[in-house]
Amino acid sequence: MDSTASNAPLPVGLYPAARRVGNLLFVSGVGPRLPKSDTSAQSVPGLELDAAGNYTAFDFEAQVHSVFANVKTILEENGARWEDLVDITVFLTDMRRDFATFNALYTQYFDQMDVRPCRTTVEVSALPTPIAVECKVIAAFS
Repeated sequence: MDSTASNAPLPVGLYPAARRVGNLLFVSGVGPRLPKSDTSAQSVPGLELDAAGNYTAFDFEAQVHSVFANVKTILEENGARWEDLVDITVFLTDMRRDFATFNALYTQYFDQMDVRPCRTTVEVSALPTPIAVECKVIAAFS
């Protein structure tokens, strides 16, 4: 069953924000764009671009916090909780620049959990909107 996420960024293609199969919730890749937003740079926290598309402001930490807020929103709108996460795939556009910062912020969100989700982090050359991080997650719940 396809699920909706009315308070998350709009998908950038023809796919659901999440899909429930049995006791699993598969969440499509979600970035830091603001809830209900389009794909413009103005919808990305901590990001400003000039007319030529060059960064004039870039705050990776703001993007990570926003990604986690979006994931949490999608989980909760579909009956799952943060603690139900079992797998996370992280996509970074610049591993060298951002990996250490991501790890530090990730620790803030997961260090209190008794059972932590599995995680894979990969670098990609680009994401479909002007963002530096995206997460795809799977949650298991009853």
